[in-house]
Formats: sequence, C-alpha cells, structure tokens
Amino acid sequence: MYRAILPDGDMECADYERDEYGINIFTDDEEFIAFIPYANLVALINENVQLGDEPSIAD
Repeated sequence: MYRAILPDGDMECADYERDEYGINIFTDDEEFIAFIPYANLVALINENVQLGDEPSIAD
C-alpha cells in the first residue's frame, strides 16, 4: 500500500504510475482513483517499508 500525502490530507492507494505532470493512483483492482499533480504532492510513502529504531544511511 502507498499513501499519497497532500497539503490538505492524504489518499491511500495500491499502485501508482508516474506521468510527466503528476501521478495516477489506483486501487487493488487497478481502478483509477485520482490524478495528483506534482505541485500538489508532498510525498508518496510506501507503507510496507519497515524502518529500524534509528534510521541511518549505513547498514
């Protein structure tokens, strides 16, 4: 699962595609949810990534 962080909230999605002007986000069934322009996208977070107690640049 991914979470698209927007200035006024967030949206959950199963998949996304990059476009020249933004991202298209989709459900598990590959149904289109929304187009988010890069100017409105704060971050796209992969919620399945596990971080340790202290994130670092070296393993």
